[in-house]
Amino acid sequence: MIDAPALETHALRKEYGSGETRVVAMTDISLRVARGEVVALLGPSGSGKSTLLTAVGLISPPDAGRVVIGGEVVLDGTRALVDLAAFRRRHLGFVFQRSNLIPFLTARENVQLALELDGVSARAARGRAESLLEELGVGDRAGHLPAALSGGQQQRVAVARALANQPALILADEPTAALDGARGRQVMELFARVAHERGAAAVVVTHDHRALDVFDTIYEMEDGRLRRADRPPPHPHPAG
Repeated sequence: MIDAPALETHALRKEYGSGETRVVAMTDISLRVARGEVVALLGPSGSGKSTLLTAVGLISPPDAGRVVIGGEVVLDGTRALVDLAAFRRRHLGFVFQRSNLIPFLTARENVQLALELDGVSARAARGRAESLLEELGVGDRAGHLPAALSGGQQQRVAVARALANQPALILADEPTAALDGARGRQVMELFARVAHERGAAAVVVTHDHRALDVFDTIYEMEDGRLRRADRPPPHPHPAG
């Protein structure tokens, strides 16, 4: 379904605990993200952002509702309609607050491994890894271990790894939290460029309001509910 949105959710709900300890983590979450769209997800800690991300990332199923990725129904409540691990590996890309790179592998090998785990030959995986790193501006660091890279460079390698399987949907949880303002903005702009040029959708959980003008759409979560937010005023680009 080429014209299908990258992501659709219908009336997602998730609760934890029971009785007096019951917590509604998210309720009635319906969301549509088009291919090539970059979405920011804002909200205070405990508002349900991570719960939503783990639901659409096929990590923790909701108690009710449906998740549709690329036109395919993958979750119907707690019932999985696909092999979740295989679907994640082939169709989703993840970027986290810290790069989570394997410390004893080079930048190239970190990206290459993601491809080899999906059955790509070592030669083809190496070529694609080098191409992605070059595209993301860290080609000259391909042979370096993560400890020899700056925080921004590590996140670019993490983005390259997330893009290795050509995902339809990229999910990022606080990807700039460990970076300064200028580096954080570069990473946000990178998500936007990748999504727009490749036709992949990106949903980015963030507390950083300094680069919200980069996003196509902004949502806010509070008390487990989602609403579309007004766009903030443009933020000036940092000098240099």
